[in-house]
Amino acid sequence: MSLRIRLARGGAKKRPFYRIVVADSRSPRDGRFIERIGSYNPMLPQDRRDRVVLDLEKAQAWIGKGAKPSDRVARMLAAAGAIAPPARPKQTRKPQPKARALERLKKREDKAKAAAEAVAAAVAAREAPAPEALSPKDPAPKDLTAEAQV
Repeated sequence: MSLRIRLARGGAKKRPFYRIVVADSRSPRDGRFIERIGSYNPMLPQDRRDRVVLDLEKAQAWIGKGAKPSDRVARMLAAAGAIAPPARPKQTRKPQPKARALERLKKREDKAKAAAEAVAAAVAAREAPAPEALSPKDPAPKDLTAEAQV
């Protein structure tokens, strides 16, 4: 007999309410259970204290006896600080782009980088002073401090 700490659904249609129970893993979801250790009402806002009501002492006692929490209940227990947070599964490579898609993305990035460099060069050329402004024909700026002393 393997014990699980899991959710048993109750409530009306489209208005779920769950009891957190300890049950034999072979029993039906809403069927026979050994002990009720809490409740979960997903219809309440997340900041409400009575959204998850859980007897942590009973939960830890059952875990000590070998009961394993379901994924959802393990998250609730971790949020309450009763157990360590469950490890998240590794991301598979399936949703990642394939080789050809990666090549296309690299080409797009290269084009965008070249366009950005061209825009930066044009802006720098526009902001640079014109060559006539620096011609040697202009007289040197006068020293105003010398005239002020006279």
